[in-house]
Amino acid sequence: MDKVNLQEKFGLFHEQWTPKVVGELNGQQVRLAKVQGDFVWHKHDEEDEFFLVVKGQLTIDLRDQRVVINEGEFFVVPRGVEHKPSAEDETHLLLFEPAETRHTGDVESARTVHNMEKI
Repeated sequence: MDKVNLQEKFGLFHEQWTPKVVGELNGQQVRLAKVQGDFVWHKHDEEDEFFLVVKGQLTIDLRDQRVVINEGEFFVVPRGVEHKPSAEDETHLLLFEPAETRHTGDVESARTVHNMEKI
């Protein structure tokens, strides 16, 4: 068993909107992502989605509201709720999701990653 240093792990990649797996437990994955700009509108029919902002600021647009998440804050998007994350400046996220969860949910796009890299 090894501990995980988030800053070291964030330093290992530069791709945006391409989550990396840094841990697993009970069928769940701990994922890190760097994001900037707009993502796609999508939803997850079977899973809630957990976003923790490690660095920067994330905005999550829902069809009826906008949620701004600052460093050290998290937000859970309930299953079935359509949402679109975005970040004006590069933002570092920790995501906690079931291993089978696709980060683009019900949408297939150029940003869809089918086999997330473990780092």
